[in-house]
Amino acid sequence: MKQIMKRLLALSFLPLFCFAVTGQQNITSGLSNPYLGQKPPGMTPELFALDIIATGYYERDITISPDGTEIFYGMITGRHVTILYTRLVDGKWLEPEIPQFACNSQYFFLEPCFSPDGKTVYFLSTKPPNGKEPKPGWAYQNIWASDKKSDETWGEIYNPDTAFNRPNSQFYPSLTKTGTIYFTRSDEQTGKSKILRARKNGNSFDTPELLPPVVNGNDNIYNPFISPDESFLIGCVENKNNEINPGFSNYYIFFRDSNDNWSEGIPFGPDINIKGSNAISASVSPDEKYLFFSARKTSDRMQEISSGNTLGSIKEFLNSPQNGNYDIYWVSTGVIEALRPKK
Repeated sequence: MKQIMKRLLALSFLPLFCFAVTGQQNITSGLSNPYLGQKPPGMTPELFALDIIATGYYERDITISPDGTEIFYGMITGRHVTILYTRLVDGKWLEPEIPQFACNSQYFFLEPCFSPDGKTVYFLSTKPPNGKEPKPGWAYQNIWASDKKSDETWGEIYNPDTAFNRPNSQFYPSLTKTGTIYFTRSDEQTGKSKILRARKNGNSFDTPELLPPVVNGNDNIYNPFISPDESFLIGCVENKNNEINPGFSNYYIFFRDSNDNWSEGIPFGPDINIKGSNAISASVSPDEKYLFFSARKTSDRMQEISSGNTLGSIKEFLNSPQNGNYDIYWVSTGVIEALRPKK
């Protein structure tokens, strides 16, 4: 995370305010169907929830509750790095807001992921571990959690387990249906990242283990999404000679069999590994129908602005998706099946 964020925080400095969890407005035009009422995509990626989630800010890290009624995602606006969420209440989606556990603007919050039962959300935070003094920026990177309360709001954050929270940086949690957690750990000296997993053991986790070299290899790999059945992993891979998008990190998929053997990484095509865009985060919907990913793509309207347009047009462009910030896209998981090795 740290080495990627240094390159990607050249963003707008618009303030964020932490609203109360209750009393939200409904700005979603009465949308009541799953996925904020959006028309499902096909095999070509499309922006997700235009003007609701895809707004022109830097958006990433989407996770959807198992029952499809809550959505968390990450947003970055300059010095603000936070999580927002929306939920379906009385048949209507509410305006996205910052959950109470992420309201302390002294710290960064990002990379949410639901537990298999939807009662816990895991995420990255720069909040200092117990006994440590706060430090600015990305000095601390650990995996924290919040549990859903009886009133459907989310509780105070806590350290879910010291098995994977160590002095070096760990981030981007992703969980299987059995509760195994996959995550990234960065070496503080080299900055290189590797993917680890920790098996669920009762109310705690076993000691994390590195995934084999076929996944971690000699490249820098980070921000893994593991499928609920643990049959594939999508990772962001740097320093790989990718022919589609050379010089950038790219989305790769690694398939796993029932004997815990992993395939070589297979890159996604140019619709997902967009030229000039770094791979940041990917996830799959709980019904396994849609792949979500974050990417940067600049609209052709930038050419209009650079050739001399009005201030109003520039403001409109900057407050729209595909303005140079990262947006969340979705696409049919048919793109995954197309890459799955044939038996």
